[in-house]
Amino acid sequence: MVAQEAWPLIAIAGVVGLVMSGIILLIPGLPTWLAVVFFPGLGLMVAYFFRDPERTAPLDSESLILSPADGKILEIVQEDESTFIEEKVWRISIFLSILDVHVNRIPASGTVNHIIYKPGEFRVAWDPKSSELNEQSQIGIEHSSGVRILFKQIAGQLARRVVYRLTEGDQVRAGERFGLIRFGSRMDILFPADTQVTVDIGDRVQAGVSVIGELVQTIDGP
Repeated sequence: MVAQEAWPLIAIAGVVGLVMSGIILLIPGLPTWLAVVFFPGLGLMVAYFFRDPERTAPLDSESLILSPADGKILEIVQEDESTFIEEKVWRISIFLSILDVHVNRIPASGTVNHIIYKPGEFRVAWDPKSSELNEQSQIGIEHSSGVRILFKQIAGQLARRVVYRLTEGDQVRAGERFGLIRFGSRMDILFPADTQVTVDIGDRVQAGVSVIGELVQTIDGP
């Protein structure tokens, strides 16, 4: 299964591969097997990048914060957040290599109350300053417990396009697909600092499956 945004790009890659194959066949001395490689090869590479495997969220996902992206945990830091959560937060940054699945998933069930698209720079995704300076989308969800969670699709040097299919007021569930980032990139997720973090720097996570935080302490309140 591939992401729906991939089909136009797969078609373009197929056409480019077909043209390249034709050129190879017209040039004397070039091995004909290259023509066989170019035509299907480009399309398969694009399809592989935009693969969208089925995922099953944990059964108790209503009380959990799930990873919104596949990749490696780069940073776990506390900082002040003033745009949506408006308190001290944990920021967990995930680096997506070009080989990772780039389909993004909702980290927690709730209501989408905040969406901002912010133009910016295209620093390398592992640069800490990319979290604030790079082109990005910022999406905020309010959980039924009242906890607010903010996550950012951040473009990198290769990833110059972020895609999200959400609008303010949407009711969403943890683990649902909501968009993707094209090519190597970064995803940040922020939630209140009194929430339990369940991952460490260097861990590899999967979108919609890996648990990165627990909301139990807030749900058990009055």
